[in-house]
Amino acid sequence: MISYLIIDDEYLAHEVIREYCDMLPYLQLAKSCYNALEAAEYLREHKVDVIFLDLNMPKLKGFEFLKTLVAPPKVIVTTAYSEFALEGYELNVADYLLKPFSFERFLKAVNKATSSIKTSGGGSGSNVVISDPGNAGDKPGTVFLHENKKYVQVTIDDILYLEASGNYVKVITGSDTITVRETIAEMLDILSTGDFTQVHKSFVVSVQHIKSIQGNRILLKYDHSIPIGKVYKMNVNGLFE
Repeated sequence: MISYLIIDDEYLAHEVIREYCDMLPYLQLAKSCYNALEAAEYLREHKVDVIFLDLNMPKLKGFEFLKTLVAPPKVIVTTAYSEFALEGYELNVADYLLKPFSFERFLKAVNKATSSIKTSGGGSGSNVVISDPGNAGDKPGTVFLHENKKYVQVTIDDILYLEASGNYVKVITGSDTITVRETIAEMLDILSTGDFTQVHKSFVVSVQHIKSIQGNRILLKYDHSIPIGKVYKMNVNGLFE
């Protein structure tokens, strides 16, 4: 399970975040804090994986609180103020959600924040994680993708490649094609792992599924042939270093 902490002085904001998190079985509430001082006290004794952090709070502002943490967990900022976004990225926050935000946008932020978090196992729900290949007992990482008003759970290791198609991206696995309303760059953020590399303005491939590279084309499993763009040849050459 992935534990999370909510820090927000508005009760309604807690309700919305908890409602969204309850829809994702791999998330578990650690504590709801209504100011940063309460959260700081809790974090002295406990560890969490993700913090949902409001900025405009009494006593201690969100970013001021974040600067006090020596080794902060993944942080998703939730605020009504867009002007602080640049400072947030300088503090290496995982994502920046502007209130009010939809579940789809919330899910995207959670995918980004949790993609590198390993769970301790034992939970029955699905996980948005990148599994450590050195631990044979780990379950494969999965990601929830939004397609046609439903959420499809996809095992990350099953993804062969991504293909840009207008305002959408096709996620190609060995047995299915899921079409999501994202950009290639956004999908790379969600799948933030070295297992994927962009080889063309319209294509991202899973390195583990490459069978061969011949000239300006990459051959993947199941005989998928992907072009290599001139701008992205360095990415491909980097695979041999």
